[in-house]
Amino acid sequence: MNRVANGVDELLPLLDQMLVIRAFEKRVVELFDQKLVRGSAHPYIGMEAIAVGICAALGENDYITSTHRGHGHCLARGLEPGRMMAEILGREAGYCRGKGGSMHITAMEHGMLGADGIVGGSHGIAVGAAYGSVLLGQDSVVVCFFGDGAANEGSFHEALNLASVLSAPVIFVCENNQWALSTPTRSTMRVENISDRAVSYAIPGVSVDGNDVLAVREVAAEAVSRARRGEGPTLIEAKSYRMSPHSAFATGETSTPEELAEWSLKDPINRLVDILRASGVEEDRIRKHNENAASLIEAATEFALEASPPPAEQAIHDVYAPADWAREGRLS
Repeated sequence: MNRVANGVDELLPLLDQMLVIRAFEKRVVELFDQKLVRGSAHPYIGMEAIAVGICAALGENDYITSTHRGHGHCLARGLEPGRMMAEILGREAGYCRGKGGSMHITAMEHGMLGADGIVGGSHGIAVGAAYGSVLLGQDSVVVCFFGDGAANEGSFHEALNLASVLSAPVIFVCENNQWALSTPTRSTMRVENISDRAVSYAIPGVSVDGNDVLAVREVAAEAVSRARRGEGPTLIEAKSYRMSPHSAFATGETSTPEELAEWSLKDPINRLVDILRASGVEEDRIRKHNENAASLIEAATEFALEASPPPAEQAIHDVYAPADWAREGRLS
């Protein structure tokens, strides 16, 4: 199969997004080490192909829900790195005015319904948004990103069951990075593939190499088409590996050096670069894309560092719905 049927020009934007995510995450960890990030941050390093491949199959009016490890999802969905970085640094120029931070970024204008620090916290939100789209006569699809640990939460099973019953246009994307914080996936479930659980709900389940951005895009495109045809949800398990500690704070590594070395050979960025090289893309061009990503993130960092924190009087803004909403009947 010719994986670059439309030429390398269709692949370079995928490379750019993955390079930006990688550079962004490395910079966030550096800023955390400089004590400029409050709380913590969970790097997406090594998993870039999942977010980029999935979001490449989505349309302008589609939605995503995210997780505590959500920066990659946001960037792949089109959020601006500068405003992302400002949010993480607690600046008013951020998407949530600096009050959401790393784990709670929301950007409705980009179809980003919110990251969630609760493991499995967005399963129900995704199903509700997807069925709401049906009730409104829209053809929007909702992607629910979650980790392997969340596949053992009750909300996972409840959401898949309800989505199946409603034929809701939601795509459940399990990012199986082999570890739920410090617990290996192999010690918490007997099924070989998390996607095997889809059979219980009479929906398609597919496992895919999560480090192959083209393979991820292909299965995502099929799931999106199926959802738009009104045929209901799909469970995608993207098998990958986080090539960094669990978080910028929890730096103790639980995997073995041998395991890290094995997965490093499957680096998603290097795999796409190999395809580009085989297609005739010269090293100078690849290096230029790396430099552009680095420059973009440096500019985003400068923007965020120069931005101001939110004023104290805004502390309780955006916490409760405005009182006039109730008077206008918008809460009923």
